[in-house]
Order: sequence, then C-alpha cells, then structure tokens
Amino acid sequence: MSWLADQTALPMPQPRPRAAGKITRVVGLTLEATGCKVALGEFCQVTVRPGYSVEAEVVGFHGERVFLMPVDSVEGLLPGAQVVPTGSTSLVPVGMGLLGRVLNGVGKPLDSLGPLDAEAYVDLQGETINPLGRQPIREPMDVGIRAINALLTVGRGQRLGLFAGSGVGKSVLLGMMTRFTTAHVVVVGLIGERGREVKEFIEDVLGEEGLRRAVVVASPADDSPLMRLRASQLCTRIAEYFRAQGHDVLLLVDSLTRYAQAQREIALAVGEPPASKGYPPSVFAKLPKLVERAGNGEKGGGSITAFYTVLTEGDDQQDPIADSARAILDGHVVLSRRLAEEGHYPAIDIEASISRAMPQVVSPDFLKQAQKVKQLYSRYQQVRDLISVGAYVRGSDPETDQAIHLMPAIRVFLQQGLHEPVPLAVAHDLVGKLLSIK
Repeated sequence: MSWLADQTALPMPQPRPRAAGKITRVVGLTLEATGCKVALGEFCQVTVRPGYSVEAEVVGFHGERVFLMPVDSVEGLLPGAQVVPTGSTSLVPVGMGLLGRVLNGVGKPLDSLGPLDAEAYVDLQGETINPLGRQPIREPMDVGIRAINALLTVGRGQRLGLFAGSGVGKSVLLGMMTRFTTAHVVVVGLIGERGREVKEFIEDVLGEEGLRRAVVVASPADDSPLMRLRASQLCTRIAEYFRAQGHDVLLLVDSLTRYAQAQREIALAVGEPPASKGYPPSVFAKLPKLVERAGNGEKGGGSITAFYTVLTEGDDQQDPIADSARAILDGHVVLSRRLAEEGHYPAIDIEASISRAMPQVVSPDFLKQAQKVKQLYSRYQQVRDLISVGAYVRGSDPETDQAIHLMPAIRVFLQQGLHEPVPLAVAHDLVGKLLSIK
C-alpha cells in the first residue's frame, strides 16, 4: 500500500499566529518583506486593505529580506502592509467528490456548484516513489485514438509529450482521449490557456460525458505565475491520490511549457540568472521533479499515464523546453502543421513520433506490423516530391511501389472523427488488414 493511501481525512488546518512583518518593496510581481522569520515555501497572508488579504508564498530571501510571490492580484497594496506567516505549506483537497468539478490553482471551485466534497486535505508537494519500488510498464493503455493505439501504443504508467505549435489541434486531441480512454479517472490541467478556451474546452471538447469522470484544474494566462505553477502541481497531486487508491489515471497537462514559463517568471523576479533562451537553471530542475511524480505506483497500487503538451514556438523542435522534455519523457507524439493545413486530423506525424514503451506492451508480431506501416509511410514521404512531378517510375523499387499503393489507405487509417472512438483491439486488427490490402 502506498504511503498516500494511509492518509486520513483531515479538516483544513487553521493558520497559527506568528510575528508579523511588513512590505518594504514591490518589484514587478515580487513582494519584499522584513520583520518575519519564515521558511522557503511557507505561506503568508498579506493585508492589501482592511478586511482583504492575499495569500503569498515565500520564494526566496536575501539577508533579512524575504521575497514573496502573491497568488492573486495585489492592486491597492500600500507600503508597510502587514505580512502574517501562517506557519504551513499549502494543503489541497482530494477525493472522489472532485470528479466532475473544475478547480483553480489553489483547489477552490470555479464551477459555482457549491463546496467541494473532499475526502482529505494533503500537502501539495507529494513524494516521489522509489524507482525500484515502481511497477514496470507491462500493459497497454487504451486512449481511443487509432493512430496512437496502433502505431504508438501507450503503456499503462507511461509519460509522453504532445509536441505541437499553436492551432494544430492539440486541445481537441486531448478532449478525444478524455472521452475515449478506458482509464478510471481523468485529471486535466489547463495551464496558461486563454480564459475563453477554458470554458470552450469543458463544454465543447470535454462535454458532459468526459467531465463526469474527470477533474479539471484551470489556471488561465492572466493568473499569477505562482497560480499557474501551483495548478500544474495540483493536478499531479490529485492524480497521485487516485493512483494511491488503486485507480488507473490519465493525466493530461496542457501545457508543460506554460509551467516552465511560470517558473521562469518567478526565478527571474527573485534574481536568478538566465541560462538557455532566458530560462534559469531552476526551470530544468523542476521539470523532472514534476514529471517523475507520474507513472506506475508501488506493487498493488494504480498508475498515472500522463500526456504533457509542449509548445514548439514557430514549430521549433529544438526549443530548450521541448529538448529537455523529450529527454525526460517516455516518448513523444508530434503534431504536424503541414498535416493540419491539409485537413488531416488528428495531425499526428507518425514518422517523427515514438513510444518508447511500445515494445514492452505489444506482441513481437504486432510490433513488426506497426513498424512496417511506419516504414511505408516514411518511404512515401521520401519520394513524395518525385511522385508529384512525375519523376518516379513504377517498378523502380518494390517497397516504394507498395508504399504508393497503400498510401491512400494509410491516410484514411490515420484520420479519425471527433466522435469516433477506436478501441485498442480494433486498432490492432486494422493494422493487419491494412497490410493485407492487395
């Protein structure tokens, strides 16, 4: 039994009174305070005006000066405002009562459906499982997407990156997986998205059916960087709780890039020097800490199969965040702008995508079939320009001839409607039928 499953339901603790300090300086989004002795990561209440205070987290210190990052807006803050340490880190609600609810980055409801029915309050910062105590990835996870189930089969407990530029259909693909997957619970993190897109994703993409077994954590782009950072951690923490209860969880975080950018804003604000493309070193230290919390649990526990979207600015696959994510994840699914412009949806570029756990979760015979389809697709792309200008002569190469013959069927196979689930077993059968076309 995992350490998390032993936790009992606890009431939300009340802050303990401690010596208060005062605000001495405000620089950008950072508050500087003196006169209070606090620990890194501790939370304080900053009095903005009589009767209204804002929660802020200690993100650094220099001598007697303490650097705070507020969760909410501090418009109207006056010099000398009171800072009261709470003596605690953040505790967040978890439990089956969260299913069907939409939360913000601090675990408060956004959906106007009343108070949360929480089973417990747990620390936001979970513990990473001992790597030798994790169950290995041995079983496939059905995500309901034909191209992924068949050619990029996902293992239960695998962590993949969804690499895409803007406007190529990543949110729609996430919504399809949420509705079609066989996972018991789905946790969706909408980090740094436009506020308009949050409601559209929940109502149009996710729908009532998808929301019924999902928990949505939303922190739009106009939230503070700390709120966006905490929203990413919160959705991971909720997924960890369900995993500890023995559930198979599908975790979708959109996006990992916004999480990194939020940490960059915080780190630069407290004086950390930039490194690669303006990203401080702490960003590249926090990425694996977040990602490593997903995966399979201990023996007898559940699993977290995670998809993290990674924004490739200008479709640049060598962006530092994309490069770092590719190294720490167990595979990547690349969405192609060229395919999206051709009306090919989902716009998955199977030639540039890979699932590192696929050999462990499918039979050797099926793995050969899937590799054969990818080889034929790649061979066609190599001679595509020659075919378009009429320079290729049929009969020059048997494998190229087969690729040209099967390409119309492969294109149809890789495309899928928004309301067309394709189970894992069906997708695998279709691969064999595809290769048997004469």
